[in-house]
Amino acid sequence: MQLLARFLMSIMLVLVGASALAQSNGPYKLRHGDALMVSVWRDEALRMEVRVLPDGSITFPLAGRIEVLGLSTAEAETRIAERLKKFIPEAVVTVAITAAEGNRVFVIGKVVNPGAVVITSPDTTVLQMLSQVGGLDRFADGNAIRVLRNTAQGPQVLPVRYNDLVKGSQLETNVVLMPGDTILVP
Repeated sequence: MQLLARFLMSIMLVLVGASALAQSNGPYKLRHGDALMVSVWRDEALRMEVRVLPDGSITFPLAGRIEVLGLSTAEAETRIAERLKKFIPEAVVTVAITAAEGNRVFVIGKVVNPGAVVITSPDTTVLQMLSQVGGLDRFADGNAIRVLRNTAQGPQVLPVRYNDLVKGSQLETNVVLMPGDTILVP
C-alpha cells in the first residue's frame, strides 16, 4: 500500500511540474554566460557567436560594447541595430541563443553527482533538479536541504523537506529554482 501511495505521489508531482512548465513567463531574458549567434542580414562578415560577459555586455563589430543583460533576443536585436545605424542604416539583425549557460544552479553536498547544472526549462523545482543529479546519497539528511538564493534584498535560505515531499506532504517546500541558486544537501 505504501509503495502504491509513493507511486501515485510521484505521478502527481510529474503532472504538477508539467502543468507549471506549460505556463510561460514571457520571453527568455539574457543572462551572464549565455552564448548568442548574432548576424546581420546580407553581411557574412557580421555573423559571429558572442557570450554575455559578467558585466552583462557583448562586443560586436562596428557596434562595440552593448549592454544586453536582462533583454529578450528581440530587444537585443533592436539595440544592436540602433548601434549599427550609422554604418548600416537599414540593418536587419538576428540574435539567436545557442547556449543558455547563464541558467545554472549549483548542487552541493550529499548527492550522487554534485556540480553546476543548467536549467533547461522554466519552473524547475528542487525535486526535478535533485533527480537530474542522480538523487541523494544514502547518508543525506533529506529534511535539512536548503536552497541558498541571493536577492536584491540580500541572501535568502529556503528550507526543503525532501523526505516529506516524497511522502506527499510539505509540497510548498518544493522550491521553484532561479538561476544562481545553490542547493545544499547535508
